[in-house]
Amino acid sequence: MAIPFLKLPSTPLHHPIPTPPLLPLHPYPSLLSFPLLPKPHQLHLSTTATTKDDSSLTSLLSDLQDDPLIDTDEFTTRSLSPSHHHHLPSRWPELHGEQDWSGLLDPIDPLLRSELIRYGEFSQACYDAFDFDPFSRYCGSSKYPRRKFFSSLAMDSYGYEVSRFLYATSNINLPNFFSRSRWDRTWSERANWIGYIAVSSDATTALLGRRDIVIAWRGTVTKLEWIADLMDFLRPISSVGIPCPDPSVKVESGFVDLYTDKDPSCRFCKYSAREQVLAEVKKLIDHYAVKNGEEVSISVTGHSLGSALAMLSAYDLVETGVSGGKTVCVFSFSGPRVGNRAFKERFEGLGLKALRVVNVHDTVPKVPGILFNERVPALVQRLAEGLPWSYCHVGVELALDHKNSPFLKDTGDPSCFHNLEAHLHLLDGYHGKGQRFVLASGRDPALINKACDFLKDHHMVPPYWRQDLNKGMVRSGDGRWVQPERQKMDEHPPDMYHRLMQLGLNLDH
Repeated sequence: MAIPFLKLPSTPLHHPIPTPPLLPLHPYPSLLSFPLLPKPHQLHLSTTATTKDDSSLTSLLSDLQDDPLIDTDEFTTRSLSPSHHHHLPSRWPELHGEQDWSGLLDPIDPLLRSELIRYGEFSQACYDAFDFDPFSRYCGSSKYPRRKFFSSLAMDSYGYEVSRFLYATSNINLPNFFSRSRWDRTWSERANWIGYIAVSSDATTALLGRRDIVIAWRGTVTKLEWIADLMDFLRPISSVGIPCPDPSVKVESGFVDLYTDKDPSCRFCKYSAREQVLAEVKKLIDHYAVKNGEEVSISVTGHSLGSALAMLSAYDLVETGVSGGKTVCVFSFSGPRVGNRAFKERFEGLGLKALRVVNVHDTVPKVPGILFNERVPALVQRLAEGLPWSYCHVGVELALDHKNSPFLKDTGDPSCFHNLEAHLHLLDGYHGKGQRFVLASGRDPALINKACDFLKDHHMVPPYWRQDLNKGMVRSGDGRWVQPERQKMDEHPPDMYHRLMQLGLNLDH
């Protein structure tokens, strides 16, 4: 008989903070056969939280099972055998789209689901680490230093190390994407932190069957106003310096500007996000593939606007040859359309793979190109190809429906439909079209409400619950409450210019 997987209302959730738990995390938590009672590290609680003894928990579960407001069938899970992760070394090319995920999506392959959630969590880390607080002088940066990034997010046992942070200039026409401090004295007036590049450790590389380079891009958490800032205008991708022999290959102007613009007066943005990615990936490929002879994969992930950056950067790595012929795959979550049909054909013709996870009720994957897109008849597509607002999705789509989850309330809030944690929850319960929604790994449903109000009230999980203890304020030696100083933020490695010169890029600084 299935044991209910329940939130414990007696456990305080009022001060969740992203400090590492005392118990170690497994690098592949969704590959384990979880007991259905949440473990302490699954609850994402404050380090000041208290726990009940076993007898109290048993009593509590018994009481909740009898509660008429709670449908215990919601908490049934299907566990994945721990032995499945041993297949990763032989199956990873298939999971990265070697055969375009044929036969893996309906019903969904359990190992693919686990990998999608894992890469989605790398993308979610961009949100959890980002300082959105306008009252912080570090607003717009990462709250955690590069060398302690994953440990600060309780993800150290995932077995990756951040090799560099990524920054973009906020001088472009996407103001609703950027966060700025209200104070004059800030870490940067023109830069925002927009992601990171990480590399699998030796131990994780052995489990994966290859050295994995992850590029994770930040998107938007709940606000969707950035959609209104899109110029909804296609421009040739070669016009911004990305080499492409076909001038008909075009991408959305706002996306490619965010990726390629720079500000020589800013120490974080004197190199564009594009240059930062190309230089770092070249360095990693030279070290692991060329020097050490290792098998290497490049996995690019992002949510929302971060998904568009993931598509552009993955394409750029292959088009420029920086990827060195290594497997490049995009795991996209709730991403908009990026370019026209010629971009789709060029993207896929280069051997790039992209798997797009979407919620069918989400608005963002439907823009830009509301009128002319891949869903209109082929004749209309051909007639509209020359128009500046004719767009086309790339890759393979995995469509999910939040109305299939018994955990989620009926709401008209579009930011809930777009929420990344909600997408990961839907992945965990998805088994195939028409199949019953059943959690596969026991992933904590409370995570859905970290930055939205989407869980049904009877789960007793407050909305928007994730916050730093005392909003990051600490008490100084003289008893005053102050914002602590942070470690000096990384700028650019000293060999950056040299790497870019090796790539033949024209640098104007």
